[in-house]
Amino acid sequence: MDYIRNSVKAIIIRDDKLLCIRLKDRLGFFYLLPGGGQEKYETFAGALNRECFEEIGARVKIGTLRYVREYISRNHEFREFHDVHQVEFMFECELESEPDMTKAGNPDDRQDGIEWISLSNTGTRVYPKVLTERLRNGNAEVYWGDVNKDDEQIENLHR
Repeated sequence: MDYIRNSVKAIIIRDDKLLCIRLKDRLGFFYLLPGGGQEKYETFAGALNRECFEEIGARVKIGTLRYVREYISRNHEFREFHDVHQVEFMFECELESEPDMTKAGNPDDRQDGIEWISLSNTGTRVYPKVLTERLRNGNAEVYWGDVNKDDEQIENLHR
């Protein structure tokens, strides 16, 4: 890959639960924030609303930019699936309608559904791995750098 991709993500919290898209790999289910890549001539707000409608079947009201993370795939456990360097902009959002998978027009390739994940459940595979901890702790650090690495899990995936 010869360029850096911008990606926008929605942080949607209700009753101490985080709305995520659910995906499946050979280790089971894992969860990501709804959102995705910004297209040429598209604003962050436009990209985030398009991606949320495609993945969760709902429009969102975009609030504060909460976190910025770089993701360089070759440094993480999904490196065998894609080669990407993306900068993720995570915004606090509110739902303008209830999520509805029947309205989700273009879910992610391995997306299997949507789910509200408890912020207190530390055993759930949510990526980036530091996200739920930082949300629970109210971490104010905006820029995270290239975080996500889990050496034990990387070893399991490459066996």
